[in-house]
Amino acid sequence: MGQGLKTEAAEAGRLCPMDYRYRPEDIAAAPTLPALQQLDALWVVGGLYGNREALDALLGAYRADPARRKALVFNGDFHWFDAEPAWFAEIQAEVDCHLATRGNVETELARESIGAAGCGCAYPEEVSEATVQHSNRIIERLHAVLPEAQRRRLADLPRFVRAEVAGLAVAIVHGDAHSLAGWNFSREALQSAQARQAAQAACDAAQVRVFASSHTCLPVVSDLGGGQHWVINNGAAGMPNAPGALHGLCTRIAGTAPKEAIEHRHSGALHLSLQAIYYDQDAWWRRFERCWPPGSDAHESYAARMRQGPLLCASR
Repeated sequence: MGQGLKTEAAEAGRLCPMDYRYRPEDIAAAPTLPALQQLDALWVVGGLYGNREALDALLGAYRADPARRKALVFNGDFHWFDAEPAWFAEIQAEVDCHLATRGNVETELARESIGAAGCGCAYPEEVSEATVQHSNRIIERLHAVLPEAQRRRLADLPRFVRAEVAGLAVAIVHGDAHSLAGWNFSREALQSAQARQAAQAACDAAQVRVFASSHTCLPVVSDLGGGQHWVINNGAAGMPNAPGALHGLCTRIAGTAPKEAIEHRHSGALHLSLQAIYYDQDAWWRRFERCWPPGSDAHESYAARMRQGPLLCASR
């Protein structure tokens, strides 16, 4: 179980449901989908959060990637702020054109009703109770606008997928190696040598060189030891990831270096990078405030980050 995960007597928003969990060995046994085989470039996009403007910018950047064989995977939590039927449908239609995993948001939306897990974030203890309750109410509002057909579509999404990039194996997980809401691939966790050793062991058990993750909402690129195994977490595609830097981020894993990147690491045949998503801030803010005005749960939890960036910046 990951940092902060609770399974018994836990309040909504801090609970890790049993159906969130899997083993690295399950990842090793999963087949690689044909669309994710023999890739020259893989783009992994976690935490879009319904940001339509970020989605448009992302798709433009992805199409401009000159890699011959490439794929884009939406790595969960592509819904969140899009609590209007038409807006939700627009996001889902674009996601359906690519591959996707389900994050805690999609997993809870796929249920008939919001249960004991609340938002499913499995927030650790250091996250305030106010933030947890805001998130629980956001998921309830989002659940209320979701058509039944979309609910079934989200339920069918996998918890993880494997990819092959430049001949090497990559696991795409929303959370960590054990849970789709796990926090073991957070930047805070990976500062610990013990956590890096555990992640390296998970790479061995999953038979992958890289874990691409997202859930914890802040980016990190971590060498787990000797440049042989890595965790890369894009933070959020649809929100700022560093103070004063208001763009989103996505992950690019490829056999060639990116033209430009916020962070770029090279390991043998692989190039791992965090790519900026420069979206229309003003248009996004207008869209966000129409749905989530001052005083609303999303505004209370996220407005400061959207306008100024998070309080803490990324670290390795």
